[in-house]
Amino acid sequence: MGIVEDGAIAARDGLIVYAGPEADMPAALGQAAEIIDCEGRWITPGLIDCHTHLVHAGNRANEFEMRLAGATYEEVTRAGGGIVSSVKALRAASKHELVAQSVPRLNALIAEGLTTIEIKSGYGLDFENERKSLRAARLLGEHHPVTI
Repeated sequence: MGIVEDGAIAARDGLIVYAGPEADMPAALGQAAEIIDCEGRWITPGLIDCHTHLVHAGNRANEFEMRLAGATYEEVTRAGGGIVSSVKALRAASKHELVAQSVPRLNALIAEGLTTIEIKSGYGLDFENERKSLRAARLLGEHHPVTI
């Protein structure tokens, strides 16, 4: 479609039924519609992130600092960092703690325009903890305006 100046979008029951020049919009679509003036704004489809590990516990900021100071990944791992620290933190967290820690990350993605987010597990490394991660992801999707 490209850039449409003086465009219009019509939605019905949560689905877009028209997008294009306002002058070409069928009159019936504009009747009894709520009008939202978006003049001077850029409207795009919702963005999709098809690979996130949004559900995790803790953070590894100290490892980032170690790397900035010149430590190798092997040195970080020997100091207790790396994937091992992520696994330990996730296993120690409850499902609800995982949700609470993930909400700010999810809200940041929503604020950037994402409407569909795939959340992968991978830090539990056993059946129960992987399932806990996926259940936390499901809860996030139930309480936020995105598709997970």
